[in-house]
Amino acid sequence: MLSIKYLRTVATELTYLPLLVRQLARADVAHVFSASYSSFLLAPLPAILVARALGKPVIVNYRSGEAPDHLKRSAIARWALRRVERNVVPSRFLFDVFRSFGLDARIIPNIVDPSDFAFRERRPLRPRLLSTRNFESLYNVACTIRAFALVQQRWPDATLTLVGGGSDEPSLRELVATLGLREVTFAGRVAPDRIARYYDEHDIYLQSPNIDNMPTSILEAYACGLPVVSTEAGGIPAILTHGRHGLLARLDDHQGLAEHVVSLLEDPALTARLTLEARQVSNDCTWSAVREQWLRAYYDVVSAPAVPAADVANGDRLPRAPDAS
Repeated sequence: MLSIKYLRTVATELTYLPLLVRQLARADVAHVFSASYSSFLLAPLPAILVARALGKPVIVNYRSGEAPDHLKRSAIARWALRRVERNVVPSRFLFDVFRSFGLDARIIPNIVDPSDFAFRERRPLRPRLLSTRNFESLYNVACTIRAFALVQQRWPDATLTLVGGGSDEPSLRELVATLGLREVTFAGRVAPDRIARYYDEHDIYLQSPNIDNMPTSILEAYACGLPVVSTEAGGIPAILTHGRHGLLARLDDHQGLAEHVVSLLEDPALTARLTLEARQVSNDCTWSAVREQWLRAYYDVVSAPAVPAADVANGDRLPRAPDAS
């Protein structure tokens, strides 16, 4: 099975590389979306190298909350990100991470489409909780479930819907059974064009990641009028000021999360104030609000002198690093 997985990766790369050459040859700017670790090597890095070889300016839109560890470990990633015309990150958190490694970056926030998410105030606020994070360890959905267990002790009719999927699903289902929880729904993965229905059907958005950047899920909750309770992971405090746009708890603090949920249910005035403030944040993250920032980034890199392709092809070789990934 392992050999088949690697064979599939090789086959994908052999298809991806010729496609890159054909498409980038026709482009004015290479806009490269980037995550961390192995995915950086498999998709962004080849795109950067091919664009450089073709003399095309490159914008890397780096979006991963795992950046602190990735950039610390990966000499290749640091090398590549220093040799593009522009790094764009969606949050002050990632801007500061890049700066700590001597990497320049510009902040352009993630966007939410207001036409997909209808804002409404929840009066009364019901104990109908929603989480839309995948079931992987960095998102710590188990902490969300433990917080819900405490909420359900106070509000027996409380419900929790978990939208997502991932390797932790069996253990999460076991945790729900062990805690004897009622009204917990595993909704599975949901296509982006169907996710708005879940926000509309619920009243409180709850998440508990250990690692994060600027999650679009929070912006979507803001746009729909759901008050947000979250851990203070990564870049989340950059878009959620505690007591202003939502409520924050420490990492892996299920008790703190539960207390925040209960405070929302017991204080309608607090909920109304938070959701109205949060709505303005989502308004500032629409395409109409950030469009000019992206156009300016494109104009800047097109008009700036490109990094010579020879820097990549000859003297400025990829570094050797045993931990580079």
